[in-house]
Amino acid sequence: MIRRLIFVVALGAVPLPAQPRLQLTADVTEANLSSGETLARGHARLRDGSMLILADEIRANERTGWATATGHVELTRGAMRLLADKIVYQRRDGSFSAESIRLGSHPYYIEGDAATGSGDEITVQRARLTYGEPGPWQPTLLADSVTYAPGRQVRSENAQVGIGHTQPVPFPKFQQNLALPFAASATFIAGFRSSLGFFAEAGLHVPVAAALRLGGDIGFYTSRGVMAGPSGTYSGQEDAARFKGRFQAAYINDHGDKKTDILGRSVPENRGYVEWQHQQTFASEKLTLDGQLNWWRDSEIMRDFRPRAFFPVQEPDTFVESVYTGSNFLVSGFARLQPNSFQRVQERLPEVRFDLLPLPIGGGFYERFNASVAVLREDPPLSGPRLRSDRFDAYYALERPIIASDWLAVTPVAGGRITHYANTLGAVHDGNYTRVLGEVGVDAALRTAGTFAYRNARWKIDGLRHLFVPRLSYRYMPQADEGRARIPRIDRETFSTYLQPLGLGAGRNIDDLRATNTLRLAFDNVVQTRDPVLGTRDLLVFNVANDLRFKRVPGERDLSEIHTELAMMPTRWLQLDLYESFAPRNFTLREFNSGLTLHDGEAWSVRFSNNFLRHELDDYAVDGRRRINEVFSVRARLHYDVRKRRFNEQAYGIEQNLGNTWRVSYLVSLYSGRRRESGFNFSLQVDPVRF
Repeated sequence: MIRRLIFVVALGAVPLPAQPRLQLTADVTEANLSSGETLARGHARLRDGSMLILADEIRANERTGWATATGHVELTRGAMRLLADKIVYQRRDGSFSAESIRLGSHPYYIEGDAATGSGDEITVQRARLTYGEPGPWQPTLLADSVTYAPGRQVRSENAQVGIGHTQPVPFPKFQQNLALPFAASATFIAGFRSSLGFFAEAGLHVPVAAALRLGGDIGFYTSRGVMAGPSGTYSGQEDAARFKGRFQAAYINDHGDKKTDILGRSVPENRGYVEWQHQQTFASEKLTLDGQLNWWRDSEIMRDFRPRAFFPVQEPDTFVESVYTGSNFLVSGFARLQPNSFQRVQERLPEVRFDLLPLPIGGGFYERFNASVAVLREDPPLSGPRLRSDRFDAYYALERPIIASDWLAVTPVAGGRITHYANTLGAVHDGNYTRVLGEVGVDAALRTAGTFAYRNARWKIDGLRHLFVPRLSYRYMPQADEGRARIPRIDRETFSTYLQPLGLGAGRNIDDLRATNTLRLAFDNVVQTRDPVLGTRDLLVFNVANDLRFKRVPGERDLSEIHTELAMMPTRWLQLDLYESFAPRNFTLREFNSGLTLHDGEAWSVRFSNNFLRHELDDYAVDGRRRINEVFSVRARLHYDVRKRRFNEQAYGIEQNLGNTWRVSYLVSLYSGRRRESGFNFSLQVDPVRF
């Protein structure tokens, strides 16, 4: 007769009252009172606190504390799950040994011939570690032994790393913090480019310490040679947000057609680059440190071999900055260097700055203050004057907000700026110079709002609120251009089509100020609706602004262009962005940039965009993506230049998802009009999806 019993035993000679009860259940249970052994067969189940063992058969001895489970054994403790053919468990210290083991906690899985351990740490012999569900495309590691601490880390000895059943990369010691990604970078690109020939590039980072990943990048180019170098990432061991960074370097002896650099000089045969980025927050969280180094042997090294990194940032920057945040002030140190011989850089060696945030001083007045000391240098790479100045600069302003009502605020402003230049060189007059400037002005804002009981279930609109804020700002700085002939123009005004900050203390072009007598009028509009998650959701943002200049520099009009910004998000599948600059005097459109995005979740998306700047740019682009199924999707990009009457870029590609781990992209690109880039490019690129 089959009996189903619940048999409770306390293993150990002297049970401890605080220890949870051991529960053993099965279809058939047999107890030997003389030996203290219990045999449970058929759906055997052993529970010891948070640990649960399931097996075909379990033998437990109340005197020795041992329990042996055989046949389809499953051990679960917290998020960890372990499968084995056999497990021997000792309740007194929680230790166990197992045969033919499989264990892990998503997304890490380990299998091996045998294992020993406890609830805190498990060592697996002749082990295979897999990131993600085991499969032919998953990152894997083979090792003589793998030690797994659930929820904390995994480490190994004599390991080899690879994909699926191939592990070509040896690693004597492997260590991974389970709170961090398995690999910081694993990429592969291959294809053909007429400027490089057939090429293949690979990059890999693997954990060698709790928060350190080291590896390298290598590229083979039939028309150029071999480029290789080390790379890696690092972060805080306990808290990755405390500090993190990355570095990369590469070298190539380039025997191809290198052409000339940005200055018209011949590109050297020995080429390379070094990049490093670092971010850190100290324990007090009031002090931060940020820095980056970008050394390029020539101006074209990244454009030739790393175009994806080059085109977003075409001028490398090297700086280090530290900021201390006080209760109502900031103290910062900033240094910008010029490590590259082809660049013109406004160096700061360094600049130390103090910023006092707006502070009430009584009577409704607020004060603002900032001061800085900077050592400034600029050395043009080929020609032009070498500029030098040691500069002290300070700005102080008083504001008195006048709140006429809850819808009107008027803020008169008065400020002054003193700037002293010492050891100047390269200007019309060398030596020392001190400039004292003043400003007066006013800022006013009229805040209005209206609500409308409009609902649209299809567009998920639940009521409307319109916020309309007219703004008026005026600044008078009659002598701001004083001393231009004696000041080295290092921090100078740069080209921009947007309205610049209005005010003596707002701009960074300290050495290139202009006399100002300007009235700015702006209208800000926001239309919102209720959102069940965010509370409110913007449906439309529409801002218009322009300047009336009572004092002008040569070439300026008294009335500036009308600048318009528009963003429409009426529903989650549609977004329209627009920027326009229009000259009202002659009805001339100076600039017009727009983008229209349509998408249906992950199924498809398309974006139409344009960039127009009179006499400079006039182009249109279409970017589209369509998901065919869970594995394949297609992409296309067209970029047409109206002024040149040509397609600057045509790109057509297919993306493939391998095991939800790798994204494989097959891309064909056709270019027109570029001087250095190839007219034809085919590439096969492999990127990690989730690690």
